[in-house]
Amino acid sequence: MAELTSAGLVATFAVLADRMRAERDALCRLDGVIGDADHGIAMEQGMAAAAGATAALTPDATLQDVFNAAAKAFLNAVGASSGPLYATAFLRAGKVAGPRAAIPVAETPALIAAMAEGIAARGKAEPGQKTMIDAWAPAAGAALRGADLRAIAAAAEAGAAATADMVATLGRAARLGERSRGHKDPGAVSAAMIVAVLAGEWSPAGAA
Repeated sequence: MAELTSAGLVATFAVLADRMRAERDALCRLDGVIGDADHGIAMEQGMAAAAGATAALTPDATLQDVFNAAAKAFLNAVGASSGPLYATAFLRAGKVAGPRAAIPVAETPALIAAMAEGIAARGKAEPGQKTMIDAWAPAAGAALRGADLRAIAAAAEAGAAATADMVATLGRAARLGERSRGHKDPGAVSAAMIVAVLAGEWSPAGAA
């Protein structure tokens, strides 16, 4: 049975860092329309810090150790709202993974659901407010329904796309009111990218 090991999770954070680095400018351009044009920078810095911290762990680190290290590093690196949100997400996932060296791939959707629940609890956001939860909530819903990783990633992508038709009612974009309609929320877009990476890395082929 394919498993997600601690080493595999460390590798996942390296891939996340690479993806956020590659998408930094596109996310900043998107954020420039309805925000402060810095979302890509925040995500790049946060994931780079998480990747560095997890890579520095000893080989006997548990899955929870890896998630906790990522949480602390992300929070220390990102002062924007995404810092505490993703720190909480990683802590919640670590609690679900527990002090184990590996878990079956079949259990990884529960980690995605836990991350989404952490973000929702910390951010007090609800679907439809044009935030990252509009990508995370559909992903969590798919995970809780027993969907596979590919379907979970597709749900996150569809959720992010749907934010283009929403009017922001939470966060900085809310000040634009109706003018925020017609543009995807950058937090939801980066969230869908993250879920896509997790799905790819935690699939049986990627985690084995």
